[in-house]
Amino acid sequence: MNAIHFILIFALIANAVANILIKEGMKAKTIVLSDPAGAFKAILFNPTLLAGVVCFGLALAAYSVVLSKIKLSVAYPIMTSAGFLIVVSYSFFKLQEQITALQAAGLVLILAGVWMVATNL
Repeated sequence: MNAIHFILIFALIANAVANILIKEGMKAKTIVLSDPAGAFKAILFNPTLLAGVVCFGLALAAYSVVLSKIKLSVAYPIMTSAGFLIVVSYSFFKLQEQITALQAAGLVLILAGVWMVATNL
């Protein structure tokens, strides 16, 4: 494993963490779309949500470096599917969201696909 692989892992974890932080930051917030200024203020002064935005920025920077070294057809499936697995796992264990048998089977297929794509690194 070389440095670019670690940067890819960092990018996908930062992306997944960004999604999780934004979800956590918005759980207790009510966004009223008819009040755009109030909605913007609720988002702007939400430290958890802002941490998620920072994580998205870090993920973007790291992923940009990855794309300079790894084929998009390899990096993108790993980035999205591995991040998806992290988010779904968090959703199930921490947010108590239900996962159906069909969804679980899909997760297994995604994991198999990520492994097949990653062996091409």
